[in-house]
Amino acid sequence: MTAEKDETLKIYALAPMSVAPKYQHQGIGSKLIEAIIKEAKKNNIDAIFVLGHPSYYPKFGFKPATEYQIKCEYDVPADVFMVLDLSAKLASLKGQTVYYAEEFGKIF
Repeated sequence: MTAEKDETLKIYALAPMSVAPKYQHQGIGSKLIEAIIKEAKKNNIDAIFVLGHPSYYPKFGFKPATEYQIKCEYDVPADVFMVLDLSAKLASLKGQTVYYAEEFGKIF
């Protein structure tokens, strides 16, 4: 992920994830998200952005990116574009648009 201006933040980007129906409600999705957050912290990642269900990701600390005045390059509802601030450095992205890697756009 990159921002409009050349920022030095290290960012992870998540796509909507899902668990096969027969394996849902067993905590698999939660364990995956928790593992991603743990790995991000270990690697000194500043933030994790996600396009995902607005009632699922907040339980892991994700907040709408609009709270930081950060926009998504895709035309999506504001409540599905969220961010988890791991370093308190998101203020440097205030008013900017963030862009996913080119490969991300190929799957949508």
